[in-house]
Amino acid sequence: MKNKNRIITIVTVLIWTAVLVGWHLYDPSAKFTQFVPGADKRPPGSVRKADDVVIGEFFMADVNQNGDKAQESSSAPNQETVSDTSPHDAWPGFRGPDRTNIVSHSTPMQLAEGDFKEMWSVETGEGHAAPAIWQGRVYVLDYNEQLSSDALRCFDLRTGVELWRRWYRVPMKRNHGFSRTIPAITSDGLVVTIGPEGHVMCCNGTNGNLQWTMDLKRRFSTEVPFWYAGQCPLISNNELVLAPAGTDTLMVGINVATGQILWATPNEKKLKMSHSSVMPMTLGGKRMLVYAGIGGVCGVSAEGSDKGKMLWFADAWQPSVIAPSPLQLNDSQIFLVAGYGAGGGLLQVNKAGTGWQAKILDQYKADKGMSSEQQTPILYRGNIITILPKDGGGMRERVSIYQPRDLHRAVWNSASDERFGLGPYIVIDGKLFALKEDGQLFVYEIGDKSMTLLRKQTVIEDGADAWGPMAYADGMLLLRDAKNVKCFRIEQN
Repeated sequence: MKNKNRIITIVTVLIWTAVLVGWHLYDPSAKFTQFVPGADKRPPGSVRKADDVVIGEFFMADVNQNGDKAQESSSAPNQETVSDTSPHDAWPGFRGPDRTNIVSHSTPMQLAEGDFKEMWSVETGEGHAAPAIWQGRVYVLDYNEQLSSDALRCFDLRTGVELWRRWYRVPMKRNHGFSRTIPAITSDGLVVTIGPEGHVMCCNGTNGNLQWTMDLKRRFSTEVPFWYAGQCPLISNNELVLAPAGTDTLMVGINVATGQILWATPNEKKLKMSHSSVMPMTLGGKRMLVYAGIGGVCGVSAEGSDKGKMLWFADAWQPSVIAPSPLQLNDSQIFLVAGYGAGGGLLQVNKAGTGWQAKILDQYKADKGMSSEQQTPILYRGNIITILPKDGGGMRERVSIYQPRDLHRAVWNSASDERFGLGPYIVIDGKLFALKEDGQLFVYEIGDKSMTLLRKQTVIEDGADAWGPMAYADGMLLLRDAKNVKCFRIEQN
């Protein structure tokens, strides 16, 4: 028995010794085949470094429902027609034609009876970029993970058919989605976008032809904020206004047709780019461009011989993250708001001799008064409508009404089971349309100091992160969650 055990031990040792020797002597690279560039037959342009981007280099027309292409080239056809050529409403950018997020018709809209009818639905890459609308066309910025590409997509408003897309490769990693911005459209149909990494693109809105491009990081040394760019471009008095908040340049005015920089505001205060957008205002009779960046809020002249000059600056307002945009309350006051506990603030701007003076009159945490984390509040009929943030105290996530003279006490709140998270809201002919972030749409009749719930409807089944601002045109309401854009007819035919 002892001899047998000895033999087994010796054999086991020899086997493991052979295995170890063989493992050390084996060369796995002996069978490797060397691949040279082009050997994998990958299409040209499929590999692109983050700093090697050709903005708008590809064009695709006649896109079918599967996203396949009938035509791909660097140039576009002469014309892409829509199904309806009758006169159209426009929603030419962030918060509509005048950035108020309010729609008013001479003849008030009659709501469609029963549930709103879904006209079409389009799947997107993960993101929160919302639509703009012009001449029966819908424009949405989107990101395709499979192609690592940022794309401007154009759809028919009536049918949802994709007419064309202009796109380019830019590698990125998902960070609560990708695209977040809304295009801006001129009255004659030039469409301007800001991509997640600060790539600016101007296209012909009819046929997708590329007009010009600009890389904010290369041109201005812009530091794109965490969660990617959230600033929506502004077209004001036929000029494109951007706030690159770069090393030397805070804000620029650009010729929309050519991309030529017309004026530039030095970044003497060293503001960083936020997710907030530039807002046009008239304060003390002076047209200004107001921007809340990381490091402070400022007003830049929008007219006259001092156009582009910083008129005032307030550094008492310095949240670390800012998504909502400044809201003008009257001729001299601006409401400021930000999430992550920052709360709200009231800014007073007055003419002081030959200059201007800006002072924070009131500042408080989110649970102490009117606040918002992501959406910009709406000033309507002398009241301010907001959805309180998750850290907004007992009324958190509810629709609330405040009056400018008292930002600490709401005059009305929605019911305890009507909470909306970070969802968007819009006023159309005296009615508030509010979208819960899970895809449920509520419609309220707006009273003097209260609202009445008219109806609610699930418009996105299994919706998730429905945060993108809504858009309206021609009786259609466009909304989106993280992976879908949908169109509903809300008005009677």
